[in-house]
Amino acid sequence: MRAVEKLFTSRQVHEVTLDDVVRQARVGKGTVYRYFRDKDDLFFQTATSGFDELHDLLTSRVPARAPFARRLLIACRGVAAFLRRRRELNRLMQSEQARMFWCRGEVRARWQEQRRRMVSAMAGILRGGVREGAIRRDVPPQALASLLLGMLWVWSRDGEELGAGPKGVELVAEIFCRGSGPKNGSASPRRGCKGFRPNRLRTDDGRRPARPGSLK
Repeated sequence: MRAVEKLFTSRQVHEVTLDDVVRQARVGKGTVYRYFRDKDDLFFQTATSGFDELHDLLTSRVPARAPFARRLLIACRGVAAFLRRRRELNRLMQSEQARMFWCRGEVRARWQEQRRRMVSAMAGILRGGVREGAIRRDVPPQALASLLLGMLWVWSRDGEELGAGPKGVELVAEIFCRGSGPKNGSASPRRGCKGFRPNRLRTDDGRRPARPGSLK
């Protein structure tokens, strides 16, 4: 699986063959077939191993008793660092995600389950923010977790081009929590984004959602 990652340094998925993998790993094809059904299964399991590592990162390295803002920043920094450090695996995961759009049946179900575990780990952190009143309660934490992870994925890929500087991950967390509208004092707080009226939102039980908090 590490050999597969290395091969993605300069190649696309369709350019990597099983012969390339066994040469890189210095094993025979029989060894590969002992653990994987075929090349697709090898690539699939390598990609989902990334979900497993991110799940472990979010559940074991984020302090459970710390305030929400600190937990969120540690989680965001950890995910972003992993995605940038393991660029080849990141590319494979995104390639397999695109392939799953066309897959059906057991393969897609396995992929979704592995991804759901990772998203649920991030959602668990966000639930702490809901309890503290820092995260809105009218959107399911699972959905918010998917959005945040998507933002971090984009940052890991395009951070340098976005020019947000060395504290870009903190900026992602800040935008996630507070939105992309102007900071207090730079524009009328009543206007916000044109056409968007947060005071009209309601939760499922008819109450207004908790006002998002700040990371500071």
